[in-house]
Amino acid sequence: MAAPLRLKATSASPGVASGPVYIAEPPAAVSQPAALGHLELATAIETAINELQNLAIGSDAESGDIIDFQIEVLRDPTIVEMAGARINAGENAIFAWVGTLDGYVRELESAEEEQLRARGVDILDIKNRVLAALTGTPVEDFPIGSIYVGKDMEPSRFLAHDWSAGGGIALYAGSAAGHVALLARSRSVPMVIGAGRFATAAGQHIRVDGDAGVVVLQLDSQSAAPIRPTPPVASAGPAADNGILRTKDGSQILLSINLNAPDEIDGIIAATVAGIGLMRSEFAVTSLADAANEEKQFAIYRRVLEWADGRPVTIRMLDIGGDKPLTGLLASPELRGIRLLFAQPKIARVQARSLLRAAIFGNLRVMLPMVTFPSDVDQMRQIFREEAAEFTHRGVPHRLPPIGMMVEVPAAALMLDQFETADFFSFGTNDLAHHLTASTRNDVEFGACSEKVVPAVLRLLAYAVKIAGSKPLSICGDLAGDPRKTAELLSAGIRHFSVAPAQLPAIRSAIGGLNADGTKAAGE
Repeated sequence: MAAPLRLKATSASPGVASGPVYIAEPPAAVSQPAALGHLELATAIETAINELQNLAIGSDAESGDIIDFQIEVLRDPTIVEMAGARINAGENAIFAWVGTLDGYVRELESAEEEQLRARGVDILDIKNRVLAALTGTPVEDFPIGSIYVGKDMEPSRFLAHDWSAGGGIALYAGSAAGHVALLARSRSVPMVIGAGRFATAAGQHIRVDGDAGVVVLQLDSQSAAPIRPTPPVASAGPAADNGILRTKDGSQILLSINLNAPDEIDGIIAATVAGIGLMRSEFAVTSLADAANEEKQFAIYRRVLEWADGRPVTIRMLDIGGDKPLTGLLASPELRGIRLLFAQPKIARVQARSLLRAAIFGNLRVMLPMVTFPSDVDQMRQIFREEAAEFTHRGVPHRLPPIGMMVEVPAAALMLDQFETADFFSFGTNDLAHHLTASTRNDVEFGACSEKVVPAVLRLLAYAVKIAGSKPLSICGDLAGDPRKTAELLSAGIRHFSVAPAQLPAIRSAIGGLNADGTKAAGE
C-alpha cells in the first residue's frame, strides 16, 4: 500500500484522533414554501432560544458563555427589525431571515481582525438554527468517533455532539480564534484548521494530528482504529506544594493557572498552584449588560479570590474591542484593551469598583491589557483612586490592589524600565508574537510561520526581563504552556509560569528536569 498522504494544516487543539470521515455538506437550498411571516419568524426564534437553553443545561462555563452570546444575538431587536422590514417589503420570512443574517456574516467575514471574522461562524450557526425551525429540518448529528471534515463548524453542533468516544475535527478553513477551537481545546478534542479542501470519501479512515498540525489520509487497517481522547486532568497536580517548584539545581519556580471563567476552578485544588496568574475577565463579562453590572462582577471576583485562599489572583481588566467585541457595545474597531476602557470610562469605572470591593476577600492584583505607554498605567490608577475615595466617603469596605500590566506590545516590552508605576509585569506572548510579525491574531497564515517567530519573541523576552528591575514578572501566554519551550523561557529569566490547568502536569514535569539556566540536568 502507498505511504499515507500527509496534508499540512495548522493546529487549533492538540492531540491525535483517528476515525471514519464525516463530510459536512452545506445546507440544501431552501425552496419557496407557503407564506411565512412575522409570527412564524418570532416562533422560530423562540424555538431556537429554547433549544440553546436546553443545550446549556449541565454545560461548562465556556460552553455556557458561547450559548449566552448566541441567545443575546437572537434577542437583539435590531436583527429582528431588519428581517421584519424585509417581510414588510414582501419577502417570505425564511428569505428575510437568511438575507438579514447573510449580510451580517459577510460583514464579519470581511473584517480585518481574525477574531471578528471567527464570529461569522457563530452568526451562521444562529442563522441555520432558526432556519431549521422555520423549515422543520433540524441539523443532524454525526456518528460518534468520526472525524468531522468541512469548511467550518458551528459551536452548537460541537456542543450537541458526544465526544466521549473520540473523534476529531479537520477544517478546510476555520480559525484558531473561533469558539469551536476554544471548545475543542477545553475538551481535548484534536482539531486542525487551514487544511485546504482535500478529497476524501465518507467513511474513509483518516487521522487528525493536532500536535503536528497534520491530516493523514489513506490509513491502513492497523492504524485506522479510532483513538479515544485522553481525558483532561481534573486537578492541577498531585502535589499540594502551592505551585512552588524547584529546578534540579534548586532555583524556585512558581506555577500558576490561567482562568477564563470562575467555574473552571471547580476541579482544581488551590493548594496545588501558586495562584491565578491570569483571569481573563472578558470571558466572564460577555455583554454590555454584564459590563454595567457591578454586583455581578463583584460576585465573580469574590468567588475566585475566596477559592484561592490567600494566594495571588491576577484579574486582567476587560481586554475588549478590536478583534474581541463586547456584545451590545458599538466602538471603533481600532480601539482595544486599555484604549477602549479609556474611551468608555463608565465600563472601566464599574469594573474598578467591583475589583476594589472584591479585593478585601483575598490577594487581588489587577492587570491592565494592551498597555503601550507609562501614562496608561497612571491614568487607570487615577480611576481606581477616585473610585476608592468615593467608597471611603460612603463607608464602603474596599482595598486598593496592586496594579500591573500585560506586556504584549513591543514598544512596552522594549521600555519596561520606564514603567515605574506598574507594580508587576506579565508577558502575553500571543499578542506579542502577532505584533512582532504585523499579523492578525490567530489567522491561518500566521499559523504556518508561528514557530519562526519564537526566537524573536524569546530574544525580546530576555531583554525585557533584564530591564524590568526587581518587580515581579511572569509569563501567561501560549509559550508558557508549551513544554518544548520551557528550557528557553528559563534561560530568558522567567521564574513564574501561568498556564491552562490541563497544561500543568507537562510544565511541572519539564521544570523538574531542568536547571535554572534551561540546561538539562545530569541524568535527564
